[in-house]
Amino acid sequence: METDGMQFPVHIPFVEQLGLTLQAIEDGEAELRLTIAEQHLNSWRVAHGGVVMTLLDVAMAHAARSVNRHLPDLGPGVVTVEMKTSFMRPGEGELRAVGKLLHRSTTMAFCEGSVFAADGKLCAHATGTFKYLRALPAGRQLKPLGGEGD
Repeated sequence: METDGMQFPVHIPFVEQLGLTLQAIEDGEAELRLTIAEQHLNSWRVAHGGVVMTLLDVAMAHAARSVNRHLPDLGPGVVTVEMKTSFMRPGEGELRAVGKLLHRSTTMAFCEGSVFAADGKLCAHATGTFKYLRALPAGRQLKPLGGEGD
């Protein structure tokens, strides 16, 4: 399932800013990589938990969307409904995230993800639930909650 890297099928500015690379996406699985740099560190000089959680979230989301690989832009998008993460050891150097689709329905995807250090040791594991959503029509803006902006 591993490749030299590929372009993400959809433009995600936050993911691009972090420097995540997509290595593979197919048949209910996705793999991402990230070489930890200064901007990814916490005060202990290891990968910030938010960076690790983003790796897990994006890997699982792409695994959920991989079953629609034949459709333009991978078909319906997904949004994270819930995610539970456990951290085992600090993330350092190059991290590899693997997401797997465990089960899906018409509207929901249930996934798991793992982040591994360069030596193959498990750094973090997560499970997540994702909802399949169609994109908003072009130019449509989301309104803030509470009636503001009406």
